[in-house]
Amino acid sequence: MIEKIKLNISILTVSDSRTLENDKSGDILTKLIKESHHSVIDRSIVKDNIYSIRSIVSTWIEDKNIDVIITTGGTGVTGTDGTPEAVEILFDKKIDGFGEIFRSISYDKIKTSTIQSRAISGVANSTYIFCLPGSPGACKDAWVDIIQHQLDSDHKPCNLTELIPRLKD
Repeated sequence: MIEKIKLNISILTVSDSRTLENDKSGDILTKLIKESHHSVIDRSIVKDNIYSIRSIVSTWIEDKNIDVIITTGGTGVTGTDGTPEAVEILFDKKIDGFGEIFRSISYDKIKTSTIQSRAISGVANSTYIFCLPGSPGACKDAWVDIIQHQLDSDHKPCNLTELIPRLKD
């Protein structure tokens, strides 16, 4: 039996008010990631500023030990919500299906309010990036219903993990 591939994941909370002590979304993601037998190798909180967000994500995509980056927060439509603008410019490829499926799952729970979510995903320098809303429920739904399956090397018919060796092709 082939052992499951264990990935190294970094979590970035984008917020003007959260700290490590009250970051419920970051806590939920950390717990779920560890339960899925992956490693959280870095976790940070950054103010909702596109250049600060981009700086941290850029540093992480240069780090060969980081396979996946998950951001939480800053994906809404207010003036300070800038995570998609900060991160999408770094993508080599966008994974459009992630946002589409996330909003479909979200619609079942919050109906048309899901149009306010600008959750996105992509690949940058062979690193998967998922940008999630800041609510704990949205983070849980994104991980449980989508991300954990795509980061499970046993998930069939296919998964993102099995593509990692070919991302530089």
